[in-house]
Amino acid sequence: MSDDERDAPATPALADALVGLRQRLEQSFAPPEEGGIDWMALYESARRRFAQVGGMRDIPAEIDDFGMDAAALADARTWLDWLYDRWWRVDVVGSENVPSGPCLFVANHSGLLPWDGLMLAHALDRHTPESPRARFLVADWIATLPFAAPWITRLGGVRACRENAERLLRTGRSVIAFPEGAKGAAKVFRQRYRVQRFGRGGVVRTALAARRPLVPVAVVGAEEAHPVLFKVETVARSIGIPFLPVTPTFPALGPLGLLPLPSKWSIEFGAPVDASDIGRDALRDDTLIWRVTEELRSSIQSMLDAGVRRRSSVWS
Repeated sequence: MSDDERDAPATPALADALVGLRQRLEQSFAPPEEGGIDWMALYESARRRFAQVGGMRDIPAEIDDFGMDAAALADARTWLDWLYDRWWRVDVVGSENVPSGPCLFVANHSGLLPWDGLMLAHALDRHTPESPRARFLVADWIATLPFAAPWITRLGGVRACRENAERLLRTGRSVIAFPEGAKGAAKVFRQRYRVQRFGRGGVVRTALAARRPLVPVAVVGAEEAHPVLFKVETVARSIGIPFLPVTPTFPALGPLGLLPLPSKWSIEFGAPVDASDIGRDALRDDTLIWRVTEELRSSIQSMLDAGVRRRSSVWS
């Protein structure tokens, strides 16, 4: 395929509009004099950039129906390995509890950016390389960020909602969920590793509907990667995020303060809960859903408490 074909607009109507615009420009602007502005070259450059940024290129086969880009993921593997092995030195506990088929992993949450989701997906990819890469759910406000959202999506992030999670599970892909949501991400340092309420039992209902196991996961270390001393909410909401964190390095160090700290991480997988043992009729039993949800949250809290006690320090 030629460069012109790759840069072609996605729809005939838009193609006709761009051709018409080019003709108008050619009529309106004479060829540039020496040293003058080549308006047509500027137009062509803008058209190509618009096609790239606007997603108007033909979608490559490597991009799946949720936006994960296999080529981008392969390119990112080197630095994901470096973060996993060198920066956070991740230890995995309980890998024998990971089911062989697709399941719903339920983990504690921390931080504005989903480093925990990326590292969890990377750990699972190493443990079961023959399985489709697990997809991690991200909050609505992250999915609307203009720069972070495309990058997160290409690396496997999926907008968090029950419909997306069920569809992924039914098509053979495991899902990583953080049911604490914004409450987990917004925890200040003194509240670290205190698992917040899990909403209305959405993760349990999702597993029941898809007939897939639930696996509790405890991530220790991620909450020190961006230790939030306090948060500013009023200004943050005006720009579409739930809070603006103040950490030991941000905003004091400017953009450098956004880099995560090299805390020592551990990821522990707990014993899976087989949704088929609960029964589909439980979807209509709010009391049972609440009980299973609380047992799941309690299991994660117990693993977190044990993980924090096991480590010698935040950094090693």
